[in-house]
Amino acid sequence: MSDSFKKYIAEFVGTAVLVFMGCGSAVFLGADVAGGHLAVALAFGLSIVAMAYVIGNVSGCHINPAVSLAVFLDKRMSGADFVGYVISQLFGGIVGAALLKVLSGIAEIDKTGGLGSNLVAGAGGFGGALLVEVVLTFIFVLTILGVTADSTKGSVAGIVIGLTLTFVHIVGIPLTGTSVNPARSIGPALFTGGAALTDLWVFILAPLVGAVLAALVYKVFKAQSAK
Repeated sequence: MSDSFKKYIAEFVGTAVLVFMGCGSAVFLGADVAGGHLAVALAFGLSIVAMAYVIGNVSGCHINPAVSLAVFLDKRMSGADFVGYVISQLFGGIVGAALLKVLSGIAEIDKTGGLGSNLVAGAGGFGGALLVEVVLTFIFVLTILGVTADSTKGSVAGIVIGLTLTFVHIVGIPLTGTSVNPARSIGPALFTGGAALTDLWVFILAPLVGAVLAALVYKVFKAQSAK
């Protein structure tokens, strides 16, 4: 098995786990009950921590097209790998959502009413949701670029990234459900339809814009530190 194929399998598995566990916590616990908001945020963050220590040494554990885009723009991966990563992540997100759909159907529980899909209503519409997701993705991706640039931080990078994903979810859950990851949003939306599909473009576009901005700002930081 080639190294590239191993990377793509790792990204597929990692993204499936993130969607299943993160969105699953919202589906079965709910994000509105006492403690539910924090529990869902932690579920997403802990999923990243777990996967970082499982597949980090294989693929870098991007499990997010926005992260891969920023890494590509920072010239840390090839164009071919970027395409392979994104395809793997999208399929992983769909499979994770499919598993969640099956399990929620068997248990007859979905406290979100849509597999934890992202919606714009809580942010006041498309404009508010775009702003929220761009800002949160910018913070998340900028952190990833910074903490993974220094190989000496490798042992703690997964924890830092997981905690960052947790705190952006704490802010974003009441507003959009928090995406910051197109693959996380596409899977649940495809199985939910309706408003989730209508709003989906926001949760594809905004994280990518946030990732580009993070890559540009990080480039400035690198240029400054090189002086």
